[in-house]
Amino acid sequence: MKKSNASILLGAAFLMATSAIGPGFLTQTTVFTEKLLASFGFVILISIIIDIGAQLNIWRIIAVSEKRAQDIANDVLPGLGYFLAILIVAGGLAFNIGNIGGAGLGTNVLFGVSPEMGALFSGIVAIGIFLVREAGKLMDRFTQILGFVMIALTVYVMFTANPPVGEAVTKTFVPDTIDFLAIVTLVGGTVGGYITFAGGHRLLEAGVKGKEALPEITKSSVSAIGIASIMRIFLFLAALGIVAQGLQLDPSNPPASVFQLAAGNIGYKIFGVVMWAAAVTSVVGAAYTSVSFIRTLHPIIEKYHKWFIVGFIAVSTFVFVVVGKPVKILVLVGSLNGLILPIALGVMLIAAYKTKIVGDYKHPLWMTLFGLFIVIAMSYMGIYSLVNGIPELFK
Repeated sequence: MKKSNASILLGAAFLMATSAIGPGFLTQTTVFTEKLLASFGFVILISIIIDIGAQLNIWRIIAVSEKRAQDIANDVLPGLGYFLAILIVAGGLAFNIGNIGGAGLGTNVLFGVSPEMGALFSGIVAIGIFLVREAGKLMDRFTQILGFVMIALTVYVMFTANPPVGEAVTKTFVPDTIDFLAIVTLVGGTVGGYITFAGGHRLLEAGVKGKEALPEITKSSVSAIGIASIMRIFLFLAALGIVAQGLQLDPSNPPASVFQLAAGNIGYKIFGVVMWAAAVTSVVGAAYTSVSFIRTLHPIIEKYHKWFIVGFIAVSTFVFVVVGKPVKILVLVGSLNGLILPIALGVMLIAAYKTKIVGDYKHPLWMTLFGLFIVIAMSYMGIYSLVNGIPELFK
């Protein structure tokens, strides 16, 4: 494998993984650990299996068709690509407001500045990445460095929390309870909405495509889920260590209290670094991928796509600074993101059997069956969660 290709593949994996690891990821992992205790390990295991199945299918079909997801959807059914693009961009924008808010919270913890000022600073940093000539390479390197920082710091906190690892391993395979809402939320937060397309579209832009690139693409797609899952597991164990000691998490900021209870004031500052890194890399990933969904829909967007990305980040920052973070709307969009996955994956599976899209490529039967299972399971669990979980939010 060429060195440049290896760098692009790693960059795509980290772009996808750090897009998934945002403020919502940190909060959801902590909240569900407090609720389900060691049995949350089972939820993580099931979500990893679903994540890999979804991502393998989607990245392969993007690669062999050599088209972005919205163009594939339009080829399956005219107009479907526009519908998918609207869903992705709306979800991406709502999530980005939360990501900007998370970045503001991180700077508030680190430097004591107001979350609004921190959000403004973070928005400028994210915009700066897309204003340089080699924006793609800088984005890859930025997400890799901050990804490593997040994981390393979380590992340190996990060890100081002293979790009951044996119980966690046991309950991962024999849980006390199975929570559908938790599974849908985790899958939606890892490969839902725009996230699973982040790396696939990045590889396409970098020229890693076609049947001959499939082994590399498979490795990159699984690596991306692996990176996000490692972070999830370490954070789960850190939170479990705190909860198992009978300590109470602060409901206004559960992940911050895990870090603080585990490692005191140093832990609190570490949380600031992790939160900022998680948030600002998600801002970059959400903006890049959301705009990649509308790039091919009009020549003007294609020509000025970099400025559309800058505008996307600027609007997200403006909304947070002026309006604040609409928590309930963000949770609602999070659940809806879980429902975008079966739609998007279903479209991709249909496309895999259309020769005008994939040529003479033969999609593996086991992947199709795995993908169909995910479409059915996520549709069922997503609707179940919406019907039962969303009314609770708006009481």
